[in-house]
Amino acid sequence: MGDALLTALFTESPIGLHILDTGLRLVYFNPAARRIRAFPMEELLGCTLSEMLRAFGLEEEADGIEALAREVLETGMPRRDVLVTLRSRYEPYAEVTGSVSWYRLNDARGQPLGVAAAIVDVTERYQARARLALLHRASTRIGTTLDVFQTAQELVDAAVPHFADTATVDLLDPVLRGEAPEPGPLIEGIALRRAGWHSMHDIEDSRIPMAGEISGFPAGSPYRQAMADLRPCLVSKLDADAAWLADDPFRYRLLAAVQVRSMIVVPLRARGLVLGLACFYRWRSQDAYEDDDLALAAQLSAHTALCLDNARLYSRGRSAARILQMSLRPLEAPAHSAVETAHCYPPSGSGGDWSDVIPLPGARVALAAGTVAGDGIRAAAAMGELRAAIGALAALDLAPDELLQRLHELVTWLSGQEHPTPEAGPRTATVDATCTYAVHDPVTRHCALSAAGNRQPVFVLPDGTVQLDDIPQGPVLGQGRPTYQATEHELPEGTVLIVTSAGAQRNNRAPQNTTRTLDQVQAAFKSGIGSLQEACNTLMGILTPQPPEPGAALLLAKTRALGPGQLASWTLQPAPEYVAQARKHAADQLAAWNLDDLTPTTELVVSELVTNALRYSDGPIGLRLIRDRTLTCEVSDTSSTAPQLRRAEDNDEGGRGLFLTGQLTQRWGTRPTRRGKIIWAEQALPEPVTAPPPSS
Repeated sequence: MGDALLTALFTESPIGLHILDTGLRLVYFNPAARRIRAFPMEELLGCTLSEMLRAFGLEEEADGIEALAREVLETGMPRRDVLVTLRSRYEPYAEVTGSVSWYRLNDARGQPLGVAAAIVDVTERYQARARLALLHRASTRIGTTLDVFQTAQELVDAAVPHFADTATVDLLDPVLRGEAPEPGPLIEGIALRRAGWHSMHDIEDSRIPMAGEISGFPAGSPYRQAMADLRPCLVSKLDADAAWLADDPFRYRLLAAVQVRSMIVVPLRARGLVLGLACFYRWRSQDAYEDDDLALAAQLSAHTALCLDNARLYSRGRSAARILQMSLRPLEAPAHSAVETAHCYPPSGSGGDWSDVIPLPGARVALAAGTVAGDGIRAAAAMGELRAAIGALAALDLAPDELLQRLHELVTWLSGQEHPTPEAGPRTATVDATCTYAVHDPVTRHCALSAAGNRQPVFVLPDGTVQLDDIPQGPVLGQGRPTYQATEHELPEGTVLIVTSAGAQRNNRAPQNTTRTLDQVQAAFKSGIGSLQEACNTLMGILTPQPPEPGAALLLAKTRALGPGQLASWTLQPAPEYVAQARKHAADQLAAWNLDDLTPTTELVVSELVTNALRYSDGPIGLRLIRDRTLTCEVSDTSSTAPQLRRAEDNDEGGRGLFLTGQLTQRWGTRPTRRGKIIWAEQALPEPVTAPPPSS
């Protein structure tokens, strides 16, 4: 009974058993060994282990496995669960994953008779684990960036070669522009473009779509069916005589050349939108795709589709932010007599960096550059609000440090309004903004500067010497106490003032980096780099990180000075008889400038402004005429009392001076000085008279 029982166990065992003698030749195998697919055991009977291993496609592993078998034969110590992949030479590409256990067979005296190898077919279990491992790896590799093409390529790279021999991703054309059509019949007419490709076959054909090129799919094909049904399509065995292949000779030749045996087509969908197609092909492995593979492909594609949609939304938001930001930025700096300007932004910038050139009365100009932290529409919108506020405050003709102080209070208030704390408690500023503000006067050649969070501006003197402004570093706008200070410089004509945003300085914070940067700037200017705009383009590569940050702004201003022929000034005593003398000075000067047409209006303006100064001041009165793009009349006094425009009643004897000034001139205003104030008024210069064409 014992022998019969052992024989029954041996023959009925579901585990494939192989008996090898002491010479490691196959002498017996049980019926279960025959059920291991594609391996005809009868032909292997009597073969050595090395010959068997070659038949199983294990040439590279043969030495190690044979050494293991001899070790078991010599020591008697079994080896269990050795995982091997068997490849049949009788049926190409057929693979079986087997778990092999080795143990020695002894006779009754304990002498070795040979070794037994028990093989369990764990192909399905191994494939299930492999699918799970592939899904885990893919989840960490796909979606590492917010780039549509990179995400698509990550899917095909994760699928090949473990899941597919060739994989492609094709996206609907609108997806690459940040859009996505909803499911429906209109999708049939939308072009698909190649976004990802990976193949184990070295195919050289110029007609294969590369990244960005249109991929054509024939009607009635699994591709169009998957797009129409929005369901994955499994082609377990590709039929070379299929009608849809006959309608597409190129695709037929391509699939035939690669000998594709099985394929899966999965529509890429996310958030109710259709993005494109993912296709997987097998041509090296004899194993066709099965339902489990279809489920894995669907999971991979679903994860990828979500990442693609995230990238699409990011691209759309970034493009919108870029368009908004560029529309808010000044396309060209206004021409100005005080400075020649040039500015640069990175081509791909979408942050909150900007620069501005703001004309001020008296031929002066304000220069501003700043940053709103962040990227996207929110930063661009905040940048627009900040620029508008600076423009409004600049119209008040404030000193740079006072302007930044008011801007700080405004940013703090706006941040609190946007993010109020519960129960009207303390508000915390959330806008992280920086700004450098400078005012240059071409009459005195004085330049006043102040900074909030930005690094110091740089001066390049006419001889090429580079100096870093010693302006004290003020706090970021909206954060901390608004303790801003200003510096003043008398700049030679032709000095280049370099003002950058915070985004253009992130790699130049360390002192050694600042020194190296200044040396590079000096070398660039001394080498002669052409026009101011060419210099700006060159400095963008020196002062900004490489590649440039999403937000960076660079403003260059080359100072000018008004010549003696554009200025006239007088000092008047605070007595009524000097009003007439002021009118005469103005009339004589306008006659010298050939501006006699402006004499009546200018005399009236001078009379009213000097009379106003006499009323509120007991010190000397200054009168200055500036002939620039406009004619500016300035009257200065020692009083800090700002004039107020009011409308006089019909029976009032006075009070109409400033009203008349405002009516007769383009604009008027006042600005404080260290010793009082200046009231100014601007008039447009007459158009030059053009001589009539000669008569024929």
